[in-house]
Amino acid sequence: MPSGTQRPYVVAHVAVSVDGATTGFQPDVTRFYQLAQTWKEDLTLAGADTVLAQEQALTAADHPGPAPDGPLLAVVDGRGRVSQWEALRTSGHWCDVVALHCRDTPARPADRPVRELVTGAGQVDLADALHLLVRDDGVGVVRVDSGGRLIGALLAAGLVDEVSLLVHPFLAGEHATRFWYGDRPAAAPLTLITAQSLPDGLVWLRYHP
Repeated sequence: MPSGTQRPYVVAHVAVSVDGATTGFQPDVTRFYQLAQTWKEDLTLAGADTVLAQEQALTAADHPGPAPDGPLLAVVDGRGRVSQWEALRTSGHWCDVVALHCRDTPARPADRPVRELVTGAGQVDLADALHLLVRDDGVGVVRVDSGGRLIGALLAAGLVDEVSLLVHPFLAGEHATRFWYGDRPAAAPLTLITAQSLPDGLVWLRYHP
């Protein structure tokens, strides 16, 4: 984490089509997660929509238990929609799970098996949540795993330090339902860090906002 800051280094790493979609094409998942190891994240930050889209597969998969050397998973779940917390914890990908809620999140069972971090009123205060994760968990690097809405919110709040796009040689076109930057991103210049051609027509672009 850069000296003097009170939040971690936040990387938005996304598999996209040439037209910026995160849906409507088949991503190279193996290559995507190989590249994700570049940052050795302390925390994976996901939105509720991303987790809910994987819940069926998650519950059907093997559950070897928490990964002692894995990152922490934090899920932004202001509306309290996620339920498979134990399946996330024991999936073998993360050491533990944190639910990020706001004060307006619907009431949860008192015995629910997940740690909570409550910040913000009508929605999760992302800046404060990141600050608290640094303070309480020593988080230095965050990788955002999102279909776009969460990334857009982080960009709008000035909380993204790096954008990493694994561009696939495909136009999603009319099949696209989500884009990596969310619905209506604020205009912002990007400074290119690196551009790398990879096998199978993939291009890896990294930017500083």
